[in-house]
Formats: sequence, C-alpha cells, structure tokens
Amino acid sequence: MTAYKSIAEYSDLSAEQFFAQIAPLQQPVVLRGFARNWPLIAAAKKSPQDFVTYLTRFYRGKKTNMLVAPPAANKRFYYNDDMTDVNYLSGEERVDLFLGRLVELMDREVYPAISMQNTLTSEILPGLVAENRADLFPELEPRLWIGNEGIVSAHYDGSDNVACVVAGRRRFVLFPPEQTCNLYPGPLNFTPAGAPTSLVDLNHPDFARYPLFKTALAQAYSVELGAGDAIFIPMLWWHHVESLEKVNALMNYWWNGSSAPNSVSPSPIDSLNLALLAMRDLSPLQRKAWRNMFDHYLFQQDSTSNPRSYIPEHQLHILGDLSSDYVRSIKDYFIKKLQK
Repeated sequence: MTAYKSIAEYSDLSAEQFFAQIAPLQQPVVLRGFARNWPLIAAAKKSPQDFVTYLTRFYRGKKTNMLVAPPAANKRFYYNDDMTDVNYLSGEERVDLFLGRLVELMDREVYPAISMQNTLTSEILPGLVAENRADLFPELEPRLWIGNEGIVSAHYDGSDNVACVVAGRRRFVLFPPEQTCNLYPGPLNFTPAGAPTSLVDLNHPDFARYPLFKTALAQAYSVELGAGDAIFIPMLWWHHVESLEKVNALMNYWWNGSSAPNSVSPSPIDSLNLALLAMRDLSPLQRKAWRNMFDHYLFQQDSTSNPRSYIPEHQLHILGDLSSDYVRSIKDYFIKKLQK
C-alpha cells in the first residue's frame, strides 16, 4: 500500500492570507470547512435526495453535457483499450433528468458511471451561487461537476484551482510537476477530457510497463475531502480524483492561467504545441542550445542576468510591461506568420 505524503491543512483563511501567503508558494493545501455555511452543503449532509431537491429549485430547463461510462469501464472515464477512442459516451441532457437518474442508480448493484462535468453554474442553475458564495472568490463564477462513483486519471490544469466538494466524498492524489516524466503522459492532442492524462492506472499500476511510476508514487500526496472541504491545486500539479459515493458533486474555481475567464491566446499549452512543431526536427545539440535561450529569456530567475536588469526599459518591448495594444499587435503578427 502506498504511503502518500500528507497535505497541509488550514481553516478560516482570509482572502488576503490565501492570495498573499498560500497561493504564491504553489504548493497544494487543504481548506477544511471552506463552504461549511452554504445551504447547499447543509442539504447534501441531510441526504442525496435533499441535495438533488435543493439543486432542482434553481433549474430552468437548459441542457448540459453528460458522460456515461458502462460498468465494464470500472468507473474510470478514460481511453478504450486500443486508444482509438474513449470508453464513454457523451451528449446533452436535461439536468433534472440527470439528477433523477443519479438517485435512481443508488439502489443498483451494477450501474454505469455518469457525470455532468465542467458546467457554468449561471447557465444551468441561475441563482445557486448567490446563495452559496465563496469568501475567497466573491465575483468569480464556479463550475459544477456532479456524478456517482467515478475515477478521473491523473491530469493537470493550466490554471490554479480551488476545488470544493459539495456532496459526497472525494479522494485526491497529487503529483508535483517535476514528476511529469515519471507519470507517462498521454497524447497532447487526443485526451479523455481535454487535458493530457497519465497512461498509468493508479489503482492497478503496471510497473513492468511503467517502471518510473514508482518514483512518482514516492513523491505523491493524498487526501480525502467531505462536503464543505476544498483543496488548492496549483497550476500544472497532476491530480487523480476519485468520487467515493453514489452522489458526489464538486464546484471549482479557476482564476488565472489558461482556464481563467480573462485568459488570452495563445495559452501555455498552445505555446507548447507550437514549440514542438517548430523544434521537432532539430538535433539534440540544437535543442540544447534553444533550451539555453528559453532559460535566459523566460525561465531565468537570477536577477543579475535577467534581461530587465541590463536592457534599458524603453527597449524591453516584449520583455517588459505590456500594454493591451502591444499584446494585440504581437498576436496579430504571429497569426499572420502562421497563416502563410
């Protein structure tokens, strides 16, 4: 049995404390009782039926995207066996019908994994957030994820993320970005749910095929959250998530990076794809040379050699503070180049 590392836990953090002292460190933390006073949490703690009844109060008839994985998928939303497709079906459905189906499946011994994912609350449940507002994000609209027992394999987000369990229980297993090579990431452009996913089944790892995964496990963190608890998952931290009860729900907040409401294009993942296209045919020595360029201009943290320390401010251009007009002109320039 894996001996996971524990995650630091806090309660009653102010927004100032979180954004000034916690988020900049880019380490995961658990926020116990993050939503303890929400009516949504009170309903969920009474019973799954009360939770569903509370949500239905806000429903106005709009459909949203749903996933269904057959029992043979063992609750895991993933690729099919030969990676030619995914192992689940997707489509749009009314939320009230989905919630009713969720409750109906509670008494079944054999049942599919069903999930409503990544849904903006204002689109399907207007008014829900007004009654259940997070102190850390008073103006930010969360996304809602609801389902029964299910497994989402380790993946990463391009934004910092606070994920709050609002019904049931969820187990999170986190891996730091330095373990990326040991997680055997799958394709960049063909993914089960939009983000690159580890090809290793964490619950049944094949160490003969994926031997480096043992190294990743030695650096993994794990925690179980109940209704009202939240976790801060920093950008690019891999996270494997398991829903542990037959009615589970989560609301999450992305407030910066590629998933943020005000994100700009190209996103970091877009830039990674472009870099792969531009440099895939270079020799190993040429790639090493370009790595030095990237380190100097982008990743360099040494203030003595940072370009901003020795280039006159009026000549920094893209290396300096950017106006929205300048960013737009640079983007237009590269779009035109890519279209040639």
